[in-house]
Amino acid sequence: MLRFLNELYPDKMKSSGEDLLSAIIPLMKLLSLTVIGLVLAHPKTQIIPRATFRLLSKLVFALFLPCLIFTELGESITLENFSDWWFIPVNVLVSTAIGCILGFLVVVICRPPPQFRRFTIIMTAFGNTGNLPLAIVGSVCHTADNPFGSHCHSRGVAYVSFSSWVSVILVYTLVYHMMEPPLEYYEIIEEGGEIIEEGCEIEEQQTVNDVSRPLLVEAEWPGIEDKETEHSKTPFIARIFQNISNISQTSFPDVEASGEGGANSPKSIRCLAEPKVVRRMRIVAEQTPIQHVLQPPTIASLLAIIIGMVPQLKAFLFGYDAPLSFVTDSLEILGGATVPSVMLILGGMLAEGPNDSKLGLRTTVGISIARLLVLPVLGIGVVALSDKLNFLVHGDAMYRFVLLMQYTTPSAILLGAIASLRGYAVSEASALLFWQHVFALFSLSVYIVIYFKIIPYV
Repeated sequence: MLRFLNELYPDKMKSSGEDLLSAIIPLMKLLSLTVIGLVLAHPKTQIIPRATFRLLSKLVFALFLPCLIFTELGESITLENFSDWWFIPVNVLVSTAIGCILGFLVVVICRPPPQFRRFTIIMTAFGNTGNLPLAIVGSVCHTADNPFGSHCHSRGVAYVSFSSWVSVILVYTLVYHMMEPPLEYYEIIEEGGEIIEEGCEIEEQQTVNDVSRPLLVEAEWPGIEDKETEHSKTPFIARIFQNISNISQTSFPDVEASGEGGANSPKSIRCLAEPKVVRRMRIVAEQTPIQHVLQPPTIASLLAIIIGMVPQLKAFLFGYDAPLSFVTDSLEILGGATVPSVMLILGGMLAEGPNDSKLGLRTTVGISIARLLVLPVLGIGVVALSDKLNFLVHGDAMYRFVLLMQYTTPSAILLGAIASLRGYAVSEASALLFWQHVFALFSLSVYIVIYFKIIPYV
């Protein structure tokens, strides 16, 4: 791999042992924080109970992370560099598309159980583009001699935050629907003309306030139990787009007669005027929880972008002489707690250990290799090609670092929350996320070493 990178970036390779050490130390810092969280939450010690970690995750989600995003992104972004950063969200889409292709190849090669085929593709395609990259940036920049300059932390957080909204939209649309329980493996029992959906309603009642629920379920999406809808744990799309003769019309919204006010109501006329496929797509869109996109971190990103691109507003909030600089300084202090909190939560999640999984060892290894080894190599090629095509900001090493990081992180912890919300492959998601984050400690080390050897001289 080093030879390949040397050909891409000739005369830019570093060989000193100091550079190797400077690449390893940032990850060792994160590992130390994770180990502390693991010790504090380990079942044998229980120094800090699981409920405390849940409260900490809520603080990160609702307070620390939005404060960090708002202060760093709002200060860094301008109308000019808003147009220069266009490839950051595009790169998220490219990495996801390549990940989907790799996930399909894992399905073909590893042959997971049929009910986990879509799950395999999703877990391979969607990496952690939020909390973990922010932690890595914070650790890398927490040294005076970092290779990214004096504005390392602010630019790194700004780049990561600028890409997060794309991931959030993908999660609440594509991932949400692909993670629904497969219809062919979803038991439906008829009793006395009524439909009983086995495993849905009972499971929902048991898990809403279940203290034993895995920490990963709320690690990046606290309060997930409040987001459940009527069709969260049912194969809604499959029923809409397939003709099922043995299911009554009361089990899901009728695409043929969705009007409520009779044959002459405006809604009925609208439905009659729509083609069948359009009506079904409209019903699916109505059941997509796109309203949940506006979570505190996303709102902070939008506010930061709006304020940062309006010079008058920006001068009012950011800068030493700004009238409200004391507000942004306070938010910056709160945002400083994000990285240690995130890593402590990750340690608490790993302390729970892997759950029992029906995914199979071969598929678990296949997803991990595709996500942590194959995709980063392909990502290097994508970023190198984009650089040759002048898509990237010239001479900005942190810009390239964030782009490459989008290919190297393990699967997003948020996928565990979506699995719980949909009632699909929760144990498998927990086990897979556990092993991926363990292996990522080694893969990220290799990645940072390689990157530190070539990019600072781009």
